[in-house]
Amino acid sequence: MKDDTTYLIKKLRLQVTVCCSLMVLIGIATLLFYFDVFAKDPIQVVDITLGPIETKYDISLLDDSAENVELKLGHELFINTPKYIGPDNGNPDMVYAGNRLACNNCHLQSGTKPFSAPLIGIINRFPQFRGRENKIGTIEERINGCMERSMNGRILPPDGKEMQAFITYLTWLSRFAPEDGKVAGQGFVKIEIPNRKVDLIHGQQVFETNCIVCHGKNGQGVKTAGSFRYQFPPLWGKDSYNNGAGMTRVITAAQFIKANMPFGTTHDAPVLSDEEAYDVAGYINHHQRPEKPNREADFPDLTKKPVSTPYGPYADNFPIEQHRIGPFQPIMDFYKSEFNIVKSK
Repeated sequence: MKDDTTYLIKKLRLQVTVCCSLMVLIGIATLLFYFDVFAKDPIQVVDITLGPIETKYDISLLDDSAENVELKLGHELFINTPKYIGPDNGNPDMVYAGNRLACNNCHLQSGTKPFSAPLIGIINRFPQFRGRENKIGTIEERINGCMERSMNGRILPPDGKEMQAFITYLTWLSRFAPEDGKVAGQGFVKIEIPNRKVDLIHGQQVFETNCIVCHGKNGQGVKTAGSFRYQFPPLWGKDSYNNGAGMTRVITAAQFIKANMPFGTTHDAPVLSDEEAYDVAGYINHHQRPEKPNREADFPDLTKKPVSTPYGPYADNFPIEQHRIGPFQPIMDFYKSEFNIVKSK
């Protein structure tokens, strides 16, 4: 009888212990969910390996319905930008681009190529804070930023036919993107930035080995026969992007080059090393190009200025040449120690 009682007591204690443990676990789990430790709605990252030849982004598969007219105009403007708003379009009032580049020269494969600043999802990411203006900006303002810098021109009327066509095209590209617009292959690839200044002699060697076949030894590109636009764009000179464009930053240009150049390169099968991309980016951007007016108004908060921005003023005392060709690590270390800001470009 005594043994049975002892057994029952031990069994009861065990059950109580198990129940208490379960209650504690349930309580902990409830708290974790309450404080949002577990993502209730995890962000879906979309794989954008599809190029323009795929049905999702092939404009040629669309019919000529009224709703597609503006969309197709947006795509046409994107591919053949100088034909409509470039210096040779035949209507002085419609000259908004100061050079003969097309949007497609930087945002490759009609804006769909991973790690060439693809535009899939971009509509969902705006309005967006931009350090260059130090404010929340609209997609129209972002497009006009490209017009004034990469296209070395002037702003498009925000309510004009061309701007609305661009936005319609970008909206169509973004239709499968998640709500926050974040997609795989967004922006540019990351590179390991060499802890030294650009080697311009090596950069020239890389250029002559890998780039002149398309861009020419003088870097002036190749025009498409019988067309307004370039098949391979000029990398410096009067028909290239001006010195206020993001691509004039050595680190940004190196990231673009790494995943996309020589032409046909992809991010998962790069041709150039990080050091080669870095040096050739510095070599390209060391050449003369058009000057962007009012550059000193960029980055009202100078601590937000990328370290490789090739024009002042700066929130530091490093010489302008170091901001142009490095080494960039000392500048990055300064912003970390002085402002607790981690900079990567």
